[in-house]
Amino acid sequence: MSTVQEQIEKIEKEIRETPYHKGTEHYIGKLRAKLSKLGAKKLESATRGKGGGVGYAVKKQGDATVVLIGAPSVGKSTLLNKLTSAKSKIAPYEFTTVSVIPGMMEYKNAKIQILDVPGLIEGAEESRGRGREVMSVARGADLLLIMCDVDRVAMFESIVNSLEKVGIRTNQVAPRVNIEKKVKGGLIIRSNIKQELGKVTIKEVANELGIKNAEITIKEKLSLESLIDAFSTNRIYIPAIFVVNKVDLEKQSTVNSPRSRQAKSGTVWNLAKRGGQQLTVIYVSAKTRTGLSKLREEIWNKLKFVKVYLVRGEEKPSKNNPLIMKSGQTLGQVAEKIGNEFVEDKIGAKIWGPGSKYPGQEVSLSTPVVEGMQVRFI
Repeated sequence: MSTVQEQIEKIEKEIRETPYHKGTEHYIGKLRAKLSKLGAKKLESATRGKGGGVGYAVKKQGDATVVLIGAPSVGKSTLLNKLTSAKSKIAPYEFTTVSVIPGMMEYKNAKIQILDVPGLIEGAEESRGRGREVMSVARGADLLLIMCDVDRVAMFESIVNSLEKVGIRTNQVAPRVNIEKKVKGGLIIRSNIKQELGKVTIKEVANELGIKNAEITIKEKLSLESLIDAFSTNRIYIPAIFVVNKVDLEKQSTVNSPRSRQAKSGTVWNLAKRGGQQLTVIYVSAKTRTGLSKLREEIWNKLKFVKVYLVRGEEKPSKNNPLIMKSGQTLGQVAEKIGNEFVEDKIGAKIWGPGSKYPGQEVSLSTPVVEGMQVRFI
């Protein structure tokens, strides 16, 4: 019986040798779906081969968790130490970090947990080095800082490729596809948007990925890749910031030259063309603290934080009691964050400032939070 890797190689060869056109679209779609499924199986078997269990036990703390990910010796530990109060070991050789080192960055009243993990090497997604453990920590992040130094910006693309192979999509959103599974009845495909992919292809991919009976509603135009993503259970979508470190090693004349940096960081801009990614690239020197203020602000923005203010009892509205929430969250979630006992008897809230039509407006707990909103729960 052939191994998983042999099956993968056979399918890859068949895809290369099969001309793509409308007549073969459904067949290639089925092969691509099978390839995706085998890739996931290979990763699972690689983990079992190392004794089972994936990743490190990392307790999430604070308002959000950021994972610092990159090649060995790009300065991740130095950056962590400058952004937080952590004391990660620093040395000019590879694999200094052999476990997860946590630190806490405080910014605009937010407590942001930053995790420094071992450096990624080529083949990390297949368990080389500590790749699988690092990937498992990355899957739990609210934000990734993908880091290289000025001499290794080409690593950005390989890191993103490694993340994609384990189902992590950076700076993308999940395809707008609703899957309502049924007990019987086969597959029903609905879409008001003209699709380039035929219904036969969509059904073949769904079947291959374990969806046999369902009503599938597609709300956007899909590529074959996004279709497979929509039907796969291991996909996760995480925002990312690309950090180029050690700008202090550049010639002074090029440090602030966007044209020079764009030429040097060509692969970064190539990534922007793939998957419609909206890239944020920050240039820093962790050693000299250059660019760290901009990086902190961008971390705040990418996490989509908003600050609301709690008004207790009969006290006057003020900004004395800030609480960090995320854009899109509701007042009900604010109450839940305060505590389970607190939220039990709350039926609404009064709000002042941004988001209110008049001071002390009574609103429901489903009201979205707004930056600067002042809230007293009822």
